[in-house]
Amino acid sequence: MRLLVVTLILCLMNSCTTESKLDKELIADADHLFKTLYPSDEPGAAVLIMKGDSVIFEKGYGIANMDSMSPIDENTFFNIASVSKQFSAVALMMLAERGALSLDDNVKRWFPEFESTLMEKISLRHLLSHTSGIPDSRDRSDRVFVTTATDTQSYKYIGKLRELNFEPGEMYEYMNPTYQLMYTIIERSSGVQFDQFMRDNIFDPAGMSESTYFEADKSIPRMAHGYLQNKESGIFDEFDYGEESFFATKADGGLYTSVREFVKWEMALRENILIDDVSKKEAHSTKIEIKDMPGHSYGYGWFIEKREGFPDKIYHTGNNGGFQIYAGRYPDQKILYLIFSNRDDRDREKTAMALDSLFKKANWF
Repeated sequence: MRLLVVTLILCLMNSCTTESKLDKELIADADHLFKTLYPSDEPGAAVLIMKGDSVIFEKGYGIANMDSMSPIDENTFFNIASVSKQFSAVALMMLAERGALSLDDNVKRWFPEFESTLMEKISLRHLLSHTSGIPDSRDRSDRVFVTTATDTQSYKYIGKLRELNFEPGEMYEYMNPTYQLMYTIIERSSGVQFDQFMRDNIFDPAGMSESTYFEADKSIPRMAHGYLQNKESGIFDEFDYGEESFFATKADGGLYTSVREFVKWEMALRENILIDDVSKKEAHSTKIEIKDMPGHSYGYGWFIEKREGFPDKIYHTGNNGGFQIYAGRYPDQKILYLIFSNRDDRDREKTAMALDSLFKKANWF
């Protein structure tokens, strides 16, 4: 009996040693991967990996602002583009839990001024899952409009819509304007201005004290600019507000935050501080399969990936101007990894798969 206990203790000690060694190898491999992708004197990325309740890796690569040559670190603020959608989705589910709205409400209820009768058969669930059938018919003929339009200006065309791309619920088609509608739905159902509602009910409870939505004249802390590299000259040109279309909308993609503040969002979700476990699981469950992305589906504000040999992953990507964002989560394994980049010329999906393989090699799942 005594020999068995001693053997068990030794096995546990060896297991701990092996795990620590594997984690160190993972960190070294990840660091090498991102050093290769992001040279120190060019726009780059902030990277964070969290296992359980511990951030085991966080590091900045490259430059946040090519004018000042300020380096990227874990506190650099990026426009996280469409990763912002999960925040709007959680706000809607929060309001549903409070009885301020129902996800089964049709769009017409919250936009009685809309002339289009099509809005009567589109529910908030359809908006959340990109299954509304609403086309992206935003006017792109006016350059000033496309670079400065707010949510309400951007979605205005929907009020007179006469035709859908498909019957609501039948198909998946990723659509930014449907998330822009949530800007007004949140305001009208809560009676509070959008930014204030998100501050009081999402960011402050989560501890995201500095995270904020973009406005042209707003001061954003430690803000990175997005960049595109000129193929002829090799010069990195700024490519964000003023250069990219529909950069000023909020509910679909206007949030600025850092990898370090995003960890607080992750913990608020894990601990059900913002919405309950039932709502969270609903958001993370398949609502529609994505035909041109085998193994992928969409929930409410998140993609779901099912891949042989890996646990289910909940994730979202974001592209806006020069920003390229990836936020991946393995909820059951309590793994979070973030790649916030201010250049849009890297193979993000290939990089994410490389990290997935490193996690598997380290026996994280």
